[in-house]
Parts: sequence; C-alpha cells; structure tokens
Amino acid sequence: MDLRLGEKYEAFRSEVRAFLREHWPLRGADAQLAPERQEKLFRERALARGYVYRGFPRLYGGSEQAPDALEDMILDQEFRTAGAPRDIRGIGPAMLAPTLLDCGSEEQRIRFIPPTLRGDLRWCQGYSEPGAGSDLAALSSRAVLDGDSWRIDGHKIWTSEAQSADYMFGLFRTEPDAPKHAGISYLLIDMRSKGIEVRPLRQMTGGADFNEVFFSDVRIPADSIVGRRGEGWKVSRSTLKHERNLIGDPRYLRNSFDSLVELARRSQRNGRPALEDSSVRQRLAEIEGYVCSQEYSGQRQFSAALRGQELATLLPILMNKLYSTDAMQRITRLAFDLLGGDGLVAPVAEEYGMASQLRTSGGWVAQYMFAIANSIAGGASNIQRNIIGERGLGLPRDPRAK
Repeated sequence: MDLRLGEKYEAFRSEVRAFLREHWPLRGADAQLAPERQEKLFRERALARGYVYRGFPRLYGGSEQAPDALEDMILDQEFRTAGAPRDIRGIGPAMLAPTLLDCGSEEQRIRFIPPTLRGDLRWCQGYSEPGAGSDLAALSSRAVLDGDSWRIDGHKIWTSEAQSADYMFGLFRTEPDAPKHAGISYLLIDMRSKGIEVRPLRQMTGGADFNEVFFSDVRIPADSIVGRRGEGWKVSRSTLKHERNLIGDPRYLRNSFDSLVELARRSQRNGRPALEDSSVRQRLAEIEGYVCSQEYSGQRQFSAALRGQELATLLPILMNKLYSTDAMQRITRLAFDLLGGDGLVAPVAEEYGMASQLRTSGGWVAQYMFAIANSIAGGASNIQRNIIGERGLGLPRDPRAK
C-alpha cells in the first residue's frame, strides 16, 4: 500500500499546520475566556476556513466542502497533533445530524442541525427498552397520533445523558398490528415535555451515565416524525451506521494504547518499570498488533472509498465495531493487571466518564468496566456477529421472530 499523498496534499497539510500555529491555542484576551468558549470561538474560525463539519451544507451550519477523504484524514491528523478541537463528537452531531441529512425534512434540517453542530442542542437516544434485550425491534413504547400531536406512553432504558439532553431521538411503535420490524416510527421529543420523568441508573463504576426515561401521556407535535410513519426502522439503520462508526474509530484505540504504554512505563514489576518485563512486553506487542490491524484495515477501507469501491471492503466495515470493542477490552485488561492493588480503588466522580483520558488509576478502572458496556452499546457483539455472518459471509439468516 502506497501511503504517500503527493504534492497537492502535502501543500494542504502545510496550510493546515500554519492555520493551527496561528489560531491554537488562543492568545491574548481570547485565552482568558472559559475553556468551552475558547473551543467554540476556535471552531467558528476553523469553520470559516472549511476545516470542520465539512460534510454539512452551509445552510445547516457546515463548511460545505467537496468530499475529499484525504483532506479529512490530514485535518484529523494535524488537529489531533495540535490538541485542537475539531468536530464535536457527541451523538447529536455524529449520529442525529447525519441521519437528518439522510432522512429528515428540510424544516427539520434547518431547525435542528445548526444548533446541534454548535453544541447548543444536546441529544439523547431512545432505543433500548426493558424486556427487549438486544432485539431492538421488540420495543413496546407506543405513540398514537391524536389530532395534531403524538401521544406517547412507555419506558426507555440505558439512555445516556438523558438528564441533561434537550431532545431525544427515539423509536416508538405507532402501528401495533403491523409486523415486528414495521409499524415503528422515529420521533424527535423535547425532553422538557410534560409527562417525561428521568431516573439515573447507578453503574458499577459509581457513576450514573445512563438513565431510565418514563413517558406518561406525553404530547409532541405531529411533525416530530423523521421519515414516513411506520418506517422508523429504516431511519434507525442510518443512525446505527453512524453510531457503529463512532464506536469503531481506530484513533480512539491508538490513543488508548499509547496511554497503556505510558502506564507500563510508570508501573513497577520486581522493582523495575513494567515496560521492561518480558511478559508485559509480549502482551503489549500482541495488543499493538490488534491496534495496527484496525488502523491498516481503516486505511484499506479508506483507499477503497476513494476509488468508489466500498463494497470491496464490506466485511471489514461490518467488523469495525466488534473488533474495536474487543481490542479495547484487551487494552483495559492489561492496564488493570498493571495497576495491581490500585485497581481495587473505586474511581472518583471525575474519573467516571470517557473524559478521564486514562491518566489516573481510577480512570483506568472506570474504563476497564466501561469497556464491557461498549460491547453492548450500538449493537451487542452477538448481534454484530450475526450481521457479519449474514451480510458479510453470506451465511443463512437466523430464523426471524414473528
């Protein structure tokens, strides 16, 4: 594989580096602003230069650049090296906004995408339900069209960030007599609506990233539906595609592995840095093999996309999420072993979430436990294996429930 990019793209890389040297970190009075405001100001400048939200039209708050995967790759590399903020990675910008581009009405795109990309509108995802398990289509929360509004009753679970979200995108059964995968609609719900109750779920990490959400005679406008009535399953597949890509990002694996090596450098085995222990080095080498494989597979998928040959890499694309969550479990398992007695200390509040950056013992413990949950989020591993077998390898389909 020839990874050289050529003069045109190296010139683009130089242009991006010059921009970053000039604009990040912020200087003067701008540097005195709160960190969140600094990121927002910088992102506005990067947007004006066409460096963020490149796939979104300007009408919806993006920079409307012609598709160029190589420029995107260079921007990712250079922004990461500079530690500069690029596109917001939350489920709103990364999952809901592209779904609205695919399936939403023009009014929904104009109303929701710009504030979502700015970070002014926060979203949660209402998919999972008690009793449905990994079978998403077994949901029973219902929405009934009553005049000019939907009346919603039901119960969602494992809803991340529901306590702080402004809106939910979720699936609700609107045609109860239709076959299982039909009769479901995709709705956008204002979380301030009367009749919504959010209850946090305490996790084994000590944090409460997930919630239960109860709907009792909740009313939302009839135009809150994305796509056609009863075709929400089709819309949800667009969202799931973006969610799996988000979870399967090889950059997260590389960053986590680099943090693991640093932990091995700081940790002690028999009075010497654990990084010098042959058994630790063996496990690190094995894990880096998985990380490199994911990176190179990403390059292969990337090259195929550039040539318009995405179907040639269908199987690796289907494997991204499963492979990444498995590799992350290997990373955190070794980290937990390196922590020794420190692994028995419960993480504190600021170490619960993904923002811990794997700098502390508690942060690693939290990630060790969270890595298990990530194997379920966005499609459980057993479901992923079914998809790989059926769509990637052409194996017979599982019998479908009626």
